[in-house]
Amino acid sequence: MKWVKVVLAVPFEGEFTYSVPEKYEEEVLFGRRVMVPFGSSRKTAFVIEETENEPEGQFSIKAIDRVVDKEAVFNKDLLDTARWMKAMYLSPVGVNLSMMIPSGRRESEVSPFFSLSSFSPVEKLTSEQESALERIRSYPKSTFYVYGVTGSGKSEVYLRRAEDVIREGRQVLYLVPEITLSHQISGEVYARFNGRVAILHSALTPSQRLKAWNSIMNGEVDLVVGARSSVFAPFRNLGLVIIDEEHEGAYKSGSSPRYHARQVAQFRAGRWKAQLIMGSATPSLEAWNLMRSMRIKTVVMKNRIGEAKFPKIRVVDMKGEKRNISLLLEDEIRKALKEKKGVILFLNRRGFTYGYECRTCGHIMECPNCSVSLTYHKAKGRLVCHTCGYSAPLVEKCPECGSMDIAPKGYGTENAEEEARALFPFASIERLDTDVTGGDGEKTREILSRFRKGEIDILLGTQMIAKGLNFPKVSLVGVLNADSSLAMPDFRSGERTFDLLHQVAGRAGRYRDDGLVIIQTTQPTAPPIQAAAQNDLETFYDREISERRETLFPPFSRLVNLTIRGKSEDKVREATEALGEIADKEAEDADEIEVFSPSPCLVEKMAGQWRWHVLLRSTDISALLSFSRKLLDIFRLPSSLHLEVDVDPMNLF
Repeated sequence: MKWVKVVLAVPFEGEFTYSVPEKYEEEVLFGRRVMVPFGSSRKTAFVIEETENEPEGQFSIKAIDRVVDKEAVFNKDLLDTARWMKAMYLSPVGVNLSMMIPSGRRESEVSPFFSLSSFSPVEKLTSEQESALERIRSYPKSTFYVYGVTGSGKSEVYLRRAEDVIREGRQVLYLVPEITLSHQISGEVYARFNGRVAILHSALTPSQRLKAWNSIMNGEVDLVVGARSSVFAPFRNLGLVIIDEEHEGAYKSGSSPRYHARQVAQFRAGRWKAQLIMGSATPSLEAWNLMRSMRIKTVVMKNRIGEAKFPKIRVVDMKGEKRNISLLLEDEIRKALKEKKGVILFLNRRGFTYGYECRTCGHIMECPNCSVSLTYHKAKGRLVCHTCGYSAPLVEKCPECGSMDIAPKGYGTENAEEEARALFPFASIERLDTDVTGGDGEKTREILSRFRKGEIDILLGTQMIAKGLNFPKVSLVGVLNADSSLAMPDFRSGERTFDLLHQVAGRAGRYRDDGLVIIQTTQPTAPPIQAAAQNDLETFYDREISERRETLFPPFSRLVNLTIRGKSEDKVREATEALGEIADKEAEDADEIEVFSPSPCLVEKMAGQWRWHVLLRSTDISALLSFSRKLLDIFRLPSSLHLEVDVDPMNLF
């Protein structure tokens, strides 16, 4: 007789024992999924242990119904990672495993790799690249940060180091923040690594993901390229982890378990004694602090490849302007079009406007399900919520005062596109945002490919065009509203604004010396905008570090954000206040823990759910996690509410 221990994707910790039917007794079940009776239902469970020793105790043991997988879909390394995540992110092991493993039951082929690259493999490195690679090779088990300007050739350094590691018979993980970038990288490396490359990201179907997953598990893959979730790939012999654009918030999961891929990568690299290389032109404040304190080794790459120079940057004060594209930007676009050069217009707001306002009483039309304003989409003729997807027809009068004097407020990519088409009627203009692509990766890649080939003159888009992409023909970048992220009441808003401006500026002049960036703003003296305009990273980072040190925010402390949500505003508030009272009481004996009073989240209502939170802070992460576990053990959450635990939150929205 044989028994198995399993964990399930349920919101509480527990291991459960089931007996194994005779037909499965000869099979190795560890690492496979099984269907089990659980309460009044059947659930998918993950086998974490097999034994022939009968469990002790007076209780009946149910049998598993059937085995889902023909072979293991997780190994001991992933199980240990799931257990580490339980300690780090306070999430059950079964939930962690469920999130890691593809949900597919049968394999299907992954779509062919799509190459966005149009340039040949690099034959000769620059002296700066050679120096960087030599230093990284000299310390094969150390953590490195490659701090290099956009266009300095960091990717080639990563890939040369990957070749070294693969020649040694080990595997490589190459993390990128966006699906679009994973296709660009995979296109460049597929032939280079003899097709032994797998791509993992959320746009794959579950069956495609399972096919790639099993190929990695069976050792048929040398290099894995992917976005955040690929950090859980089931390696057999991991030798190198690369985290490109390390600063990106996309590496942080927005749903439970709220892991950060950088932290998971550090844990997995440590277990495998693998080298970890992170890199960016705009490091996160956490990484910058580690570099400055010499706790990680740093490689600096100051120069762009060849004759390319960092672009000139000009700031335009838009106060009092009534148009989206300034006269200066209009003139420069005309010059670029005349010279057959590419133009990027960046605006981080979708829709035609980002609000609809009554001019009589000032009322702004809000989503009934969320505490955010509705965005006007002219093409649809509707007001849309970008948080929950709610939409409604345009209103004719103010619901508050009855006035008919209602007008759009601000502008989005739809509005900017309309103005650009009016100003440049003979130019080929395309808009790239999720309203255009609908999440279709093929549509995104098709537009980017046409722009790269010069078939599109002006590409207007949101963050989708701001990160990491190479466009050789681009000489001009216009940032239409640099203020949008500054308005967020969050301690990272300045850092986010600077990162985004510097990154989007880096799309200009990557293969030439005539790059120009025009930043339009109503806050031209704001430190992040001034620093981006002057390309003065060190002054900006030092200022931010000083402010964070004074206010004791990360990286000089660690945070845990406990958010309670539910449909009843009163119940949510009462439960959060009860949680805060328990936290205050427990903190009386824990001097290292600071408890912030319960309060509504900055976005108080989201998708029909009211949201309140309690924020915990400490300079000691071990003490903070221990305190949080104790607090969650004591607190009893009403069944109608949900509790979200966010360790090291990226924002407090």
